[in-house]
Parts: sequence; C-alpha cells; structure tokens
Amino acid sequence: MAGLTTGGPNVDVSLLYGINSLSRHAPGWFDRAVAFAGSYGLPLAMVLLVLWCWRGARRQDEAAAAESFAALVWAPLAAAVALLVNVPLRGFVARPRPFLQHDGLEVLGGAGAPGSGFSFVSDHATLGMALGVGVFLVNRRLGLVGIGLALAEGLCRVYLGVHYPTDVIGGFALGTAVVLLLAPLAMAALAPVVRAVARSPRFGGLVRARERVVARPVELAQRPAESDLAA
Repeated sequence: MAGLTTGGPNVDVSLLYGINSLSRHAPGWFDRAVAFAGSYGLPLAMVLLVLWCWRGARRQDEAAAAESFAALVWAPLAAAVALLVNVPLRGFVARPRPFLQHDGLEVLGGAGAPGSGFSFVSDHATLGMALGVGVFLVNRRLGLVGIGLALAEGLCRVYLGVHYPTDVIGGFALGTAVVLLLAPLAMAALAPVVRAVARSPRFGGLVRARERVVARPVELAQRPAESDLAA
C-alpha cells in the first residue's frame, strides 16, 4: 500500500516517464487528438460499439436474441457497478496523481487541474474494459475490438500524464472482475425481464427485430391454376 501512496514501484514510474515523454516530440495537434480521444472519443466509440453489437444481436433467433440483449444490458450496468466500487477504493488507497509526485511530466488536455482526485484506479480504464468484456460475452469479434479500445484508452491516460500504468492495469482488472464474477447473478435477474420485454407487442422490437411479412399480390393469389383452366 505504501508503494502506491508514494508513487509506485520504479518500473511503474519509468514506464510513466517513458510513455509521457513521447508527447515532447509529438506535434501539438497530436497531443490535442490524444487528449480528446482519452477523455471523450474512445468512451463514445465504446458506446457506439455496444449499440452496433445490439443491432446485430436483434437478428438472432428469439432465445439467442434475448440472451444477447440481457448481456448487453449487463455491460453498462457492470461498468456502473465497477465505478461505484472504485469510489471507496480510491479513498482507501489515496494515491496522488503522478504529476503531484513527480517533476517533469507533461500534463496534457487540462487534466492536471487542482482537485482532480486520486489516481488509483483509473475510471476511464475501468469503464472501457467493463464495456469491452461485456461486449465480448455477446460477440467475440466485436468484443476484441472493444478490448482494444479499452487498451488504447489506458495508454492515452498514461500519455496524458494523469495516471500511472498500474492505475490503468488496476482499472482493467476491476472492470473485468465485476463483469465476469457478477455475470451469473446478473443474467439470472435480467433474463426473465428481457424475455417479458421480448413478448411485449410494444417493446419486443428492442430485443429482436420484427420479421417482415411480404404480402402476396392479390392478382396472383386470385389467378386460377392451369389445371382449373384445362378443366
């Protein structure tokens, strides 16, 4: 615990300086792009990925669509639970931000303002990995994309100088643990609700796409068969 409070192990600090120092050789527009991606862009991409996964899940058969929808509902709920767990965890560890402990860091994107809170663990990394793993439970291909976005999010936070690498790794572990460990209980609670929604005439389309019924042209339906004409 003392290692976290005083700035972490040397490898942690060395990685922090190594990644953050890249900003000194990057153009200003790149730093601004990383700051935007780390704060807003990548979290928004994760939300869009969840919606895209939901779009594909609605095309499955009824049972599979209901299970996928329940898992997709659990993904943001798990992220919220993980963020709530992080509130007392941050206060217990009470690790200062790296720019408060170490000189020479480039703090980008205005993230180093006073009162920015403790460092361990990263909320952004926790949120990103929880959503990525949640999507992976539904669609492995899209889930791998989501996990990749979460990894990029964590790298951005270290590049910006606002988190140690171990802050990010802790966030990844926390988000993954909440999703996987509580998934059986969450699915048991969500599955009946989702099945009820799927049977609802008004809201069933949220779970499974409505099948399009192609009406048969009246003139073809009423056209007599050749055997009838022959008779």
